[in-house]
Amino acid sequence: MKFSKLGRNTLAAGISLVMGLGLTACSRDYTAAYIYAPSASGGAITAYGVDYQTGILNQISGSPFTSQLKNPISAIPSPNGKYLYEIGGDQDSKVEVFSIGTDGKLYGQQTPNITGTYPTGAAVDTTGTFLYVTYEYQIGYGPASTGPGGVTIFPIQSDGTLGTAVNVNLDYAPVGIAITAPVTNSGNAVFAYVAQQETTSDGVVTEYQVNTTTGNLTAIGSIHAGVNPSAIIVEPTARYVYVSDKTSNQIYGFQLSASGTLSALSSSPYSTDLYPLAMTIDPRGKYLYTANYNGNTVSGFTINHADGSLGAISGTGTFKTSTGPRCVVVDPAVGNYLYTANYLDNSVSGAQLKSEDGTLSSVANTPFTGVTEPSCVATVPNGDHALSYVYPN
Repeated sequence: MKFSKLGRNTLAAGISLVMGLGLTACSRDYTAAYIYAPSASGGAITAYGVDYQTGILNQISGSPFTSQLKNPISAIPSPNGKYLYEIGGDQDSKVEVFSIGTDGKLYGQQTPNITGTYPTGAAVDTTGTFLYVTYEYQIGYGPASTGPGGVTIFPIQSDGTLGTAVNVNLDYAPVGIAITAPVTNSGNAVFAYVAQQETTSDGVVTEYQVNTTTGNLTAIGSIHAGVNPSAIIVEPTARYVYVSDKTSNQIYGFQLSASGTLSALSSSPYSTDLYPLAMTIDPRGKYLYTANYNGNTVSGFTINHADGSLGAISGTGTFKTSTGPRCVVVDPAVGNYLYTANYLDNSVSGAQLKSEDGTLSSVANTPFTGVTEPSCVATVPNGDHALSYVYPN
């Protein structure tokens, strides 16, 4: 059984009541969402179902699912939860497109080439129209002959497959890209932000306006962003952008102007634990979390929507994962569970997220095995009921 598409407040209240009374969810087989962990060693994707009541992960029958890629860096779902895009790593410069069955199983569809080598990050726009993949080296460059990078822009077709790519050249060492939702005070314009390592001691964010018809990018400016950026993320209401810095162990925060350019938040930067490699924001838009690779922890922050400032959540700076967390997600179904991909431990750690204050506590039976050297984790809801049930203000 699925929840019907109720109003925001009604749906939020209904789910809160179910959880408060300890009643059983009426989703298919009590699975709230699916978690996918691609292996950096061989490319296979291990898939799990998220138990609605406990957050425990149950490996899906047939998993791990085979891949055409050898050492993927990440996987990213389509906004409708029907497709998964696995991003190749190093010179394995391809994207593998999977359709997602109603039982969470994966079915390979297509493996198109990226327009450069050594992919570093990816994002899908909020309408599911374009996939953006940043890469480190343009054709003719590489580790032995370093040079500028770029971004491959794939149109996403109605069946989830990718159309003919467009290339945009970038400066040196892009590490990731983030795409805003339509910005209301900018006439519903859409903006893109690329975090880059310009020199050995200077990180920047390059700002772009997105052509919503073609997906192409037009540069509009840039701003300093720490020492060694590792990830970039946009807050869901498209008012703030955050960049993690793995060298200084900090997050840099920025506010969007009506023209899409960024200005540094006066309260920025914010301290994390050691070597933050990835960030996620919960589906309510209330909390931001980092996966700290050298700290073996998750750091958590509240997001002040009035000014974008981050406030440390008590206890999350010392929330222990297994060894080497490289990626972090929050389930999109009820927003109550957080998971990390632990590269050095061959596992996925799970935490229960307390919606009232963002604190984390370990899920029973964590960590979960069945994956080798997971490079990242991705998550999709199980059916229509499992869409984010509280929307940011």
